[in-house]
Amino acid sequence: MEYMEFKGKTKNDAITEACRHFSIPSDKLDYEVIDEGKAGFLGMGVRPAVIRARVKEELHEEVIEPVKITDDPVISSVAEAVSNSVDIDVEGVSKQFLADVFAAMGIKVDISAKYNDSLKSLEVELSGDEMGVLIGKRGQTLDSLQYLISLVVNKGTSEYIRVKVDTENYRQRRRETLENLAKNIAYKVKRTRRPVSLEPMNPYERRIIHSALQNDRYVTTHSEGDEPFRRVVVTPKRDGNYNDNRGYRGSRGYNKNYNKGYNRAGKEYNRDGNKNYDQDNAESSAETVE
Repeated sequence: MEYMEFKGKTKNDAITEACRHFSIPSDKLDYEVIDEGKAGFLGMGVRPAVIRARVKEELHEEVIEPVKITDDPVISSVAEAVSNSVDIDVEGVSKQFLADVFAAMGIKVDISAKYNDSLKSLEVELSGDEMGVLIGKRGQTLDSLQYLISLVVNKGTSEYIRVKVDTENYRQRRRETLENLAKNIAYKVKRTRRPVSLEPMNPYERRIIHSALQNDRYVTTHSEGDEPFRRVVVTPKRDGNYNDNRGYRGSRGYNKNYNKGYNRAGKEYNRDGNKNYDQDNAESSAETVE
């Protein structure tokens, strides 16, 4: 197998990204460090860590050792699902895996799982008193749970299953927050006639920003940078009606309408951002977009 290049904020992050790509533990990864990366100062001089990695050659041998089941209930659930080569009870396996995870965390969570065989999709809904902990900063904990469940169920099925994990309608509220953010940034770009670069986002979040502004007459969007630092940049469109000094001709109605949208969206954005589960006002899915 040829080496592939992976990047991360740190060397360990890059190794984790490689392990996720190959769906293997770190001790089965053959890698070499290309660049240790640099943390930078006050956001300046940041450089991601870079490694070249591949699966260790011995994994490709015909003889495969049996999976060793440990006494740890969480590891046992994953190992049992991974070792299966036939279709599994998707709902049952996902619920049991999550039950073991939450038991290890010491929190009580009600788990509902619904599998649609025709669409090959699994929707998991979580509820309880400590959902803010499960959502995490910008939904990162929820995205991690979604990723782990996807690994478990897709190692035990013959066809790929799309997994979505949600709680308290967080995914929809997150989408609305990002769409409002996109409108606010578009207004700022229109008013200042200067491009604005957003904070780094995962592919799913970038897709929401692109979609929200794809039909905007006055701004355009594109992505810059490498994962996990890739971000959306919103820039003004420069067509026949645009002037670098005065902006667009006859755009007073645009400013008026955008001001209304900005004020209304801004209130919603701030209100949503004050909640414990979304402090930074900014969902991971495995979808890959620009």
